Amino acid sequence: MDPLFTDTGVFLALEGGEGSGKSTQAALLVEWLESLGHRVLLTREPGGTEVGKILRHIVLDNDTGELSPRTEVLLYAADKAEHVDMVVLPALADGAVVLTDRYVDSTLAYQGAGRNLDIAEVEHIARWATSSLRPHLTIVLDIDPAIGHARFEGADRIESEPLEFHQRVRAHFLELAAADPAHYLVVGGGGTPEEIHADIRTAVEPWLGQAHP
Repeated sequence: MDPLFTDTGVFLALEGGEGSGKSTQAALLVEWLESLGHRVLLTREPGGTEVGKILRHIVLDNDTGELSPRTEVLLYAADKAEHVDMVVLPALADGAVVLTDRYVDSTLAYQGAGRNLDIAEVEHIARWATSSLRPHLTIVLDIDPAIGHARFEGADRIESEPLEFHQRVRAHFLELAAADPAHYLVVGGGGTPEEIHADIRTAVEPWLGQAHP
């Protein structure tokens, strides 16, 4: 499927491993965008719709236990299909800046590389579910999984996977970014939140011309 970069609104995705600081950077980015007068939608995958909340509970709750990796891919794809059709595309059509905490790259990294599935097959499913809609810019907050895991307690079903799983996830995020530098920003986790935010602002600003305050 040919990639689709919408010409209305601005579509941004935040990606990264566990403990990478996505929530902090999402909040800072929304605050900055709103200060410029933009209408901003902050959403997430899984869980950005009512259906998505149910699917999020299934895939992340430890009580779910072990799932077939293919089942996991299809559950995440269902969340993405509902999210894009019901939330993302309408907001973009209205000229908003849409910021999603995780998108297709997380499926490729976690369910593809993490679960040792065929990446091309997983991508075909994920792209079909999202009508091949791509973010204008994907921000990857890169962090050593061993450090990221030390930053949180009460790990969910995915966070509880062994370190080797999360190392494969990290490597695939970086591989995706290296393959398309025009649409990716990789920010290392060594800076302060303010320094990281400054780098993100610099990368996001050129895209804002097609958003409608």
